[in-house]
Amino acid sequence: MNDVTTQALPAHAAAGPQTIDIQDNTANPAPLGLLAFGLTTVLLSMHNAGLFGIDAMILAMAVFYGGIAQIFAGVFEWQKKNTFATTAFISYGFFWLTLAGIITFPILGLAAAPSQFAMGAYLGMWGLLTLVLFIGTFRISVALQIVFFLLTVAFFALSIGDFIGSAALKTFAGYEGILLGFCAIYTGLAQVINEVYGRVVLPLGLVKK
Repeated sequence: MNDVTTQALPAHAAAGPQTIDIQDNTANPAPLGLLAFGLTTVLLSMHNAGLFGIDAMILAMAVFYGGIAQIFAGVFEWQKKNTFATTAFISYGFFWLTLAGIITFPILGLAAAPSQFAMGAYLGMWGLLTLVLFIGTFRISVALQIVFFLLTVAFFALSIGDFIGSAALKTFAGYEGILLGFCAIYTGLAQVINEVYGRVVLPLGLVKK
């Protein structure tokens, strides 16, 4: 008759399934998203202000930095379970891609160029989205409140400018957009600098929850 050797199970195995806490040690993706948005916004707004025309520089920024890089930032925020940042970065990343498509599709013969009314509706819908997201910033920081307020104004100014055919209003939106872009750049770089120095060097006006 064969001997059967039995071994006692470890105590933690006998106790049933264990909960494992995984600490998130990944970097903060928000500065990437804010800088991708901010730099691209400044350059496009300089065009809207009449400083130069639409060219490959703006389209390349819209596709690769304002678009793709910002979408990556949104995906990384999703991994951190940050719903607001995920929604904002991915939405505005695709905004830049759709804008690039609106400019290039007619040139390539893939679709007709939109009318001024259609562009007014397009920009107006983005303004509505931004207005609702602006409400969410009151739970985050003053810096983001400023960015989303200025972005809301920019979208509605551009939208109304297209609806009524006002070049002056679109020029105003251009200069206001330059300010918006630099505010977004500040917000992104402030997070980088504050993390590097381990203290508040550039204030963001974080909201205490």
